Order: sequence, then structure tokens, then C-alpha cells
Amino acid sequence: MGAKIDLDEGYVLAEAPDGLHGAHVTFPFVSVGATEHTMLAAVLAQGETLIENAAREPEIADLADCLNAMGAKISGAGTSKISVEGVERLHAAEHSVLPDRIETGAYAMAVAATGGELTLTGTRADLLGAAWAAMEEAGVEMAEVDNGIRIRRNGAGCKAVDIVTQPFPGFPTDLQAQFMALMATADGVSTIKETIFENRF
Repeated sequence: MGAKIDLDEGYVLAEAPDGLHGAHVTFPFVSVGATEHTMLAAVLAQGETLIENAAREPEIADLADCLNAMGAKISGAGTSKISVEGVERLHAAEHSVLPDRIETGAYAMAVAATGGELTLTGTRADLLGAAWAAMEEAGVEMAEVDNGIRIRRNGAGCKAVDIVTQPFPGFPTDLQAQFMALMATADGVSTIKETIFENRF
């Protein structure tokens, strides 16, 4: 895209003497951070940028919605192929940030592990992806309610569930540790396979 980047004693020195220009970027593996940073660089770059093997997490589409409200031209966010047509400038906009799906999942799994009932307001079921299905399989009652989610587990123990962490909409790696704690209370043996961060365990 025209940037010059050097590492100097732990510092990152970056410059774009002639500005940034559009490029065809294909990621070797799916990365939320890389997708977001490339989108941010591309919105004010000259020309079109095509991002392939892009992350599909809800946060990607939310960032695109915010940038588009500010005058950016982004299409395909939420899919594996994103197109960004550079614009000269952005303008102010009002945008409500997406509820935090990892926070949502963490609270839901805490209720599942300890028993009881909780209503989480200001969040959405669709943000949990495969984590929702895994919790239901474990025997946790999950229901959408007005402006939120209700989580309930009676005194019966959870059922053991196997999971594999994957990019969205698969099971999120950031909820793997919480789910492991839940599975420590489950009846039976569960298997957890981590495919995103090798040191997550």
C-alpha cells in the first residue's frame, strides 16, 4: 500500500512518503486485527483495496458500519472478501458500538457453571455464534428476551461437550478458558481443541 516500516530498538517507525494506495491483500490466516488495520489504512488510501481471507467477526462489520457512516466506502464486511474504495476524507458521525460478545459469553458461562438465572441486557444472541449452541448442548437454558438474553441452569449438572476453537462463526478462542471452567463442572469428559492461539491453554 506504499508504507515504509522499520523496527528500531523496539519502536515501529512507519511512513508513507507518497501516501497510501489501494492494493490486493490476501491474509495467510484469518486475523481480526489485521483485517481491521487494513480496512483503516484503506479508507483514506488512493484507489481500491481488496482484502481476501478477511475475518468475519461481528466487530469487523461494526467497524465498517462506523467508517461508512463517516463517509468511507466499504463493502463485503462480515464476509471473507472486503472491498474498500478510498475516499479523500472522513467526517463526524454517530455510531453505537456493538455489545461485547466475549463479556456476554463470560457472564453466561459463569451462570452456567454456578447455577441460577441471569438476564443480560443490551446484548444479542447472534453475537455468540457457536458458543450459544455449545452451551445449549451442555444443558444450559438460553433464550432471547427484550433487549437481551436470559441464561438459566437448575441444580442438575452440565453435560460434557467437545469444542474446537475457530474463526467466527465458530467457537471463539477468547471464550475457550471460560468454557473450560464450565466443563470442569460437567458430567463426563469433554475435549477442547485450540486452533487459534497455541498458548491459550
